[in-house]
Amino acid sequence: MTNEATYDETAEVEVIRGEPRVDAPDAPVLADGLGCHSGSEMEKAARLAGNSEMLDQFAKDYPKGPHDQPQSMCPAFGSLRVGLRMKRVATVLSGSACCVYGLTFVSHFYGARRSVGYVPFNSETLVTGKLYEDIRESVHEMADPDRFDAIVVTNLCVPTASGVPLRLLPKEINGVRIVGIDVPGFGIPTHAEAKDVLAGAMLNYAREEIKAGPVQAPEGGKSDRPTVALLGEMFPADPMMIGAMLAPMGLAAGPVVPCREWRELYAALDCGVVAAIHPFYTAAIREFEAAGRKIVGSAPVGHDGTAAWLAGIGDAYNIPADQIAAAQNAFLPAIKGALAATPIKGTITLSGYEGSELLVARLLVESGADLRYVGTACPRTKWSEPDRKWLENKGIKVTYRASLEDDCAAMEAVKPDLAIGTTPVVQKAKEMGIPGLYYTNLISARPLMGPAGAGSLAEVINAAIAGKSRMDDMKAFFEGVGTGDTAGVWEGSPNLRPDFRAQHQKKIDKLARAAKAQEMI
Repeated sequence: MTNEATYDETAEVEVIRGEPRVDAPDAPVLADGLGCHSGSEMEKAARLAGNSEMLDQFAKDYPKGPHDQPQSMCPAFGSLRVGLRMKRVATVLSGSACCVYGLTFVSHFYGARRSVGYVPFNSETLVTGKLYEDIRESVHEMADPDRFDAIVVTNLCVPTASGVPLRLLPKEINGVRIVGIDVPGFGIPTHAEAKDVLAGAMLNYAREEIKAGPVQAPEGGKSDRPTVALLGEMFPADPMMIGAMLAPMGLAAGPVVPCREWRELYAALDCGVVAAIHPFYTAAIREFEAAGRKIVGSAPVGHDGTAAWLAGIGDAYNIPADQIAAAQNAFLPAIKGALAATPIKGTITLSGYEGSELLVARLLVESGADLRYVGTACPRTKWSEPDRKWLENKGIKVTYRASLEDDCAAMEAVKPDLAIGTTPVVQKAKEMGIPGLYYTNLISARPLMGPAGAGSLAEVINAAIAGKSRMDDMKAFFEGVGTGDTAGVWEGSPNLRPDFRAQHQKKIDKLARAAKAQEMI
């Protein structure tokens, strides 16, 4: 397409094309018959292959909930996304071809215009150790310091279960850093936490570089004020708003972790205080604490959240009380005014898997919404405790590691005016005639912090609630279509055979009676 509209030069990047492997089949045979859904068996295999220590650390960092399988997308998408958003960082995947295809597809769907490296394998190369040699050869071939600062190599489920030892890769080749991580679906519950796996690995590497000697300064130079690193992906305007709120205390906003380029990792580690905006970055927090940095939970959302967060940052930096009060007085009236000017009227249930669900919940409540339930796929950590306590003190149920069943059950029980959630939750809501908004695309893609965030949600939420009558009309119009005997695609009316159904029901009843009689023996 010669007339395609473009906005930058990313469409012109060179695509790395590898040479085809003649000995690799189109669909690799998994070792010992393990498939992508054999979570418990693959974990056993991984432990037998020598990965027990890594899996124990994952279990400690990312404790599972009532469900042990991720109910979001493949976890590796999170770490893949982090790597693809960084300048001068190449990404290589090692895993089943079907997994790699799905991950690269969804990455490009979300706007990654960059090649993703892939090292294929078959049963022989997997069990003989040749796969590791192929990976090692690939990174040696790619390690061009004129193009890359780092290469991230990621083991997916099958190589992790087989014990492919990325830890044995060289730490550096021709001046290019090599970062090897394992992101198995049987060890990382959600894709949000997989972001932490790579962020923590990069911070660890950068911290060791700092200990070894001088490192590169940030591209924009070093700040002349003490800085606060921001932990968690945010809407682009939020870091700027946070910087404005910190200015009256003589502070500045530092880099956002996950970072966009390698040298930002040094600047993040140079910050005196880290704001755990997203509270599930356990591995990253461990690296910051190892560097002697203080951690402050929650975020400047709404009136109460902003007041408490500014006080927490001020205390962490030993800022005088009058300067903290000056920062609060400069922004709290504007936030209160924005909340009052754009009220939200209606009952809401909220769920998601991004990690910012509790922050959005606080903003909704201060906007006037009658919020009944908050579900997050992420785990409970001490960095989210201020938000949990604030919400529960207002009678709102907070569920960590919430499953799809939890979210749908809450929605069905409350029957809210609006359900905010993941795709299947929104689908279920619309089937019930309840307006729904997809959290990731419509809520995460808006500012949340300070005065800018105070009124950002009201317009889209009030518009969705106001569309209830249209939902009722659509539900009435399509009532019965695509359900029961009409499910599927039909050219004419389905052939109904109630006699077959009655006969089948008799068989089921007979089996049930036999099972009951067996119990009595």
